Amino acid sequence: MSNPTPTSISIIVPTYKEVENIPKLVERLEQLKTQYPDWVIELLVIDDDSSDGTELLVELKQPWIRLIVRTENRGLSQAVVEGLKQAKHEFLVVMDADLSHPPEKIPEMVQHLKKGADFVLGSRYVQGASTDVDWGMFRWLNSKVATLLAWPLTRVKDSMSGFFALHRTTFEQGKYALNPIGYKIGLELLVKCDCQNVHEIPIHFADRQYGESKLSFKEQLRYIQHLRRLFIYRYSLGTQMAQFAVVGTSGVFVNLFVLTILIWFNVIVELAVALAIGVSMVSNFVLNRRFTFSSARDDSIIKQFLGFVGASAIGAVVNYAITLYTLTLIPTLIPQLAALVGILGGMFFNFAINRFFVFKDK
Repeated sequence: MSNPTPTSISIIVPTYKEVENIPKLVERLEQLKTQYPDWVIELLVIDDDSSDGTELLVELKQPWIRLIVRTENRGLSQAVVEGLKQAKHEFLVVMDADLSHPPEKIPEMVQHLKKGADFVLGSRYVQGASTDVDWGMFRWLNSKVATLLAWPLTRVKDSMSGFFALHRTTFEQGKYALNPIGYKIGLELLVKCDCQNVHEIPIHFADRQYGESKLSFKEQLRYIQHLRRLFIYRYSLGTQMAQFAVVGTSGVFVNLFVLTILIWFNVIVELAVALAIGVSMVSNFVLNRRFTFSSARDDSIIKQFLGFVGASAIGAVVNYAITLYTLTLIPTLIPQLAALVGILGGMFFNFAINRFFVFKDK
């Protein structure tokens, strides 16, 4: 009778200036190894060139601990992806080095993976979970708002959690699509690895004892950028259409603002109207190229601008034709409503031309 395959786990811990926390984390993981002697465990410390003694400290530890020092493309999410790629074992666990995540929960996470879950989260917001009293209302509110913004992407209660576990096969099926930015690598994996069976287990989230939190206003802005990427990935056309509409709306305000300024400087109305249209068109082009169709920015800007102007001109004709046709079909309809129908029709036509021809994604 053959021996059962041992449980093998790779624990990935991204670090930056965490030299004071690493010994305590290793101590608690050693207790876990003692409790489960038949498990094969490796700890991967993925350090972003801290230069704080982390390298010397880890090298003095046992052979089940590996250190990878990164000097380029640094950042928590990128560090975690590097660790996942370097990991050797079947079950992959990601956690912070600051002791906010309890290593004692790893066995429960692994058990859920064995029972069929493809992603397990250590959650602060399910029944039985808790946080330190010093966590503070601001941090709680910040986490809740961030989770709410991610609601269209995943319905888990703590999508912001940095403590999670997944199968190697789950990671492998999505690793080539990963393009993370900021700190929320768990959300990136949930979306890009197409995780369907997600289980959340309650944890006590402890406040760090040593070192400083890496959360900043800059990271919050990067989270918005990350969300935008994920929305485009999950809802490509819908997200681009929404961005196109927002840019178009901004163009109306740019047009009115420029027109008001020119008239204030006594520019003749005919010229002022033409200049305002021109400026708003350039504004729309720049914003659409930068945001709505950012994946096509490598193409010729002159070629794209001429195509954008041409598409806008054709869209204006479509708008005009639909408005008149609507009034013909419904003679009693007020012109403003007919114009609204025309605007929507022209916008959809304009978007389609820009999406599939002017800013074609190569």
